[in-house]
Amino acid sequence: MKAQRPYPRATITPKGEHALVKGHPWVYEAEVLFMEPAPGLDEVPNGCLIDVVNRKGSYLGTGLLSLRSKIRIRLITRNANDSFDQAFWKRKVAWAWEYRKTVMGEDASCCRVLFSEADGFPGMVVDRFNDVLVAETLSVGMEQLKPVIFAALLEVLAEDGIAIRGLYERNDAATRKLEGLEQTAGWFAGAAGGNAPASLDLLAPGAPGTESFGPTATQIVENGVRYEVDFENGQKTGFFLDQKYNRRAVAKLAAGKHVLDCFTHTGSFALNAAHGGAAYVNAVDISELAVAQARKNAQLNGLEGHMDFTAVNVFDLLPQLEAARDRTYDFIVLDPPAFTKSRKTIDSAARGYKEINYRAMKLLPRGGYLATCSCSHFMDTERFKRVVSSAAHDAGVQLRQIEERQQAPDHPIVWGIPETDYLKFFIFQVV
Repeated sequence: MKAQRPYPRATITPKGEHALVKGHPWVYEAEVLFMEPAPGLDEVPNGCLIDVVNRKGSYLGTGLLSLRSKIRIRLITRNANDSFDQAFWKRKVAWAWEYRKTVMGEDASCCRVLFSEADGFPGMVVDRFNDVLVAETLSVGMEQLKPVIFAALLEVLAEDGIAIRGLYERNDAATRKLEGLEQTAGWFAGAAGGNAPASLDLLAPGAPGTESFGPTATQIVENGVRYEVDFENGQKTGFFLDQKYNRRAVAKLAAGKHVLDCFTHTGSFALNAAHGGAAYVNAVDISELAVAQARKNAQLNGLEGHMDFTAVNVFDLLPQLEAARDRTYDFIVLDPPAFTKSRKTIDSAARGYKEINYRAMKLLPRGGYLATCSCSHFMDTERFKRVVSSAAHDAGVQLRQIEERQQAPDHPIVWGIPETDYLKFFIFQVV
C-alpha cells in the first residue's frame, strides 16, 4: 500500500498533462479539474506545495499553488521522493551556483544566480553584483519561501568564500498584483554581512538598521568597462546582465567606426563600442535619467571625449536623420525594450521592430554594420528574422549575417520551456 502524501492534490486535464510531460513546468487555471486538501485539512491554502496528478491518479510533479494567477501551479520537482526541507532548497541553489561558476568563470562575480523556471525557482530571479544580491520575486509561492531560499543563497556563497554585504529586493513590478502581492522594495532584514535572513521584513533605504548594508549603488566591471549600478532606482534589478557577451561582440567590430547606439539605457553597448576603439559614439535614449547615468558611466571610464549622449525618442530620431541625409554613422545598434509582453500585441510589436530596422538600414552606407535584437520571447526567432528580412527588402538592401547570438549562459535556455528562450541578437553587414 502506498504511503499517503502530506500535500494537497490537483487533478489536471490531458492537455495539462501533455504540457508537463513535454517538459513545461506550468499548469494553467483551465487545466485544473479539481483540487483536494491535504489529509486532515479543509482547504488548499494559497502558495502551498501541491501534488499534480492525471485523471488516473498518476503523479506528475509537485509545485507551488497560485490561486490568483492564471498560471495556477508552477512545478518545482518531478521526483516524488523529494522532501521540501531546507536541504532541498540549498541543494537547488548549489546546483545553480555551480552551473554559473562553470559557464561564466571569472564573470560569475556579476551574473544572474537564479533564473526563475530555468533553475527551478519559478517566479524568482536573483542577480549578483559583486558583494550585493538583488532579488525580484513574482509568485506567491516563492514569496513565502524567501527566508529559506535567501538563507540557502547566502550559505552557499559563504561556503565558497564570497561575502555578501546585503540582499536588496526589487519587488516593485506591477505583475506582482496578479499574484495578490504588494509592490515593495528594500533591504531584506537579516541578510547583512552574510547572515541568514530571519524574517520577511524589508528595510527601506535610509531606515534605521540599514547602515550595515551600505549604499544602494555599486560599481561593476564587465568586458573591461566600468559601470555604476543603481539597484534601488534602475530598471529591473539595476543592470541588464543578459547582453554581456553580445556587447563584447559589438566592441570587436567597433574600431574606427561611427556608432549610433539606440535605446542605450545606461550606455552599455555605447561604452563597449567606445572601449573597442570606435572613432565616435552617440548614445541615445528617451529617458533623461538613463542618459545621465550613461554619461556618468562614460566619465568612470574616461571615454566621454569620444561620446555624445542624447535624450530623444528613437522613433523620431531615425526618420529625422534619414530626411537630413545624415550619413554620420556606419554602425547602428538597436537594443529596444520588449515591444510586446503578450501574444495579443505581437503584430503591433512586429511593426515597431520593422520600423526601427528599416530606418537604420536606410541610414547605413553600403558596408555599414547593424546590430539588432528583440528581448521578447513572444517575438520568436523565426518571426523576428522575417521582420528584419522584410525591413531589408523595403530598404532595398541585402544583409550579410556576421553572428546570430542569444542571452548569456547565466540566463540558461531550457528546452521545453520556451519562455526561457527570449533574447534574439544579430549582427549584419549591409551589402
